[in-house]
Amino acid sequence: MTNEQNDSPQEKCGLFGIFSKKTAADVASQAYMSLYALQHRGQESCGIAVCNEGLMQYHSDLGLVPDVFSKETLEKLGKGNMAIGHVRYSPIDQKSRSNAQPLVVRHIKGAMAIAHNGSLTNASELREKLQKEGTVFHTTNDTEIIINIITKKRINTNTIEDAVEKAMYEIQGAYSLLIMSPSKLIAIRDSNGFRPLCMGILDNDIVFASESCALDSIGADFVRDIEPGEIVIVDKEGSRSIKTHCGKKSGMCVFEFIYFARPDSVIEGASVHNARLKAGAFLAIEHPVKADVVVGAPDSGLDAALGFSRESKIPYGIGFIKNRYIGRTFIQPTQEERDKAVRIKLNTIESTIKDKRVVLIDDSIIRGTTMRRIVKLLRETGAKEVHLRIASPPFIHPCYFGTDIPNRENLISYVKNKSEIREYLSVDSIGFLSVEHVSKIAENAKCDFCTGCFTGIYPIPEPQTAPKSRFDQKIGESN
Repeated sequence: MTNEQNDSPQEKCGLFGIFSKKTAADVASQAYMSLYALQHRGQESCGIAVCNEGLMQYHSDLGLVPDVFSKETLEKLGKGNMAIGHVRYSPIDQKSRSNAQPLVVRHIKGAMAIAHNGSLTNASELREKLQKEGTVFHTTNDTEIIINIITKKRINTNTIEDAVEKAMYEIQGAYSLLIMSPSKLIAIRDSNGFRPLCMGILDNDIVFASESCALDSIGADFVRDIEPGEIVIVDKEGSRSIKTHCGKKSGMCVFEFIYFARPDSVIEGASVHNARLKAGAFLAIEHPVKADVVVGAPDSGLDAALGFSRESKIPYGIGFIKNRYIGRTFIQPTQEERDKAVRIKLNTIESTIKDKRVVLIDDSIIRGTTMRRIVKLLRETGAKEVHLRIASPPFIHPCYFGTDIPNRENLISYVKNKSEIREYLSVDSIGFLSVEHVSKIAENAKCDFCTGCFTGIYPIPEPQTAPKSRFDQKIGESN
């Protein structure tokens, strides 16, 4: 995977879990279909763990959901009354089969499987402490830290939920979790609610997912979002909650609405699609321009482009066709091959672009390399002018909560001023959504938002030591 492919924010993963009152339900197939719906949240690896009356079977590997799970693989997982699934994107640690989730461990009080979305801010300190106590790590992800802490608590507690409740006093940062014990399925969100997690019902089965679109994919009805800090326990007796960690000021990552989530999802009571339309409308108000057509960078800028068009009354057009049959491994490391790949992966529609003043909309700019090539395509197609509008504020600070923006020295908006960015991208004008408006795009959302990557103001203290950056290539190199 190259930096070229990740010139937008990346988010670690998506979760799904199901508890069935049937003892031999096809929970693996339900997990498979739901993970397919959550594939946008992670394309590095995926996995499913199934529990059949206390016996756990699991399978995980590198690759997309349909590549990792064949009909035969799902059949080998067998029937059961519980399952959890995971799709993963690995931003900082290396792509490795060992980092695929769910993780499954067996300890003196039984087996436990865990799937995690987010990133701990005190991971380094916790890992060092555990290693000094003799813990051996097999992965480089935060999830193994969490599962070790919960396991240590479980040895001295009566129930798995008690162990989880105690562990939450030690782990800090962003974590939506699904934990499966031999008899219980547990869903947890950190006390700030950085990452989404919702609950649904399918017939009499209880399900959890990172986004409501996963519930829709299997015909489940949305019930509610898990509260920040809440621990929901499901067993044969039904569901119940522990709320000792609830009540803090929430701080949902605003990029769930800008980019991460699927447009058909509803998060914290707000439509993702409507939020992106609103972002585009705000952009049109803040940065008006005389132009002939509005186009969105596929697929992340399409909804905001439609919102910009409606507000500005400039016609909306389809400017690009994206080849959806090219895998992520298609992009090659050399610059010449990358340039060729842009044409194969993305092509313009000449009748929309040629001799037109074009407003180009995208969700964000991280390094700027991909955007520069998209603008070049528009110029080569005959665009008279290109006016770039970005549906988020400039990224000038790192994120510590699971978004792959760890090093501001390689953020284009940090190292270049607005005029320099305009020149680097070869656009006629550029405009970013304001911080004031980005927090207002999700109308009626039942949460506050974290905008730390724009403002440097975070809901919780930032870590003292930042993780190693993947963005080690300097702005402007290999253009």
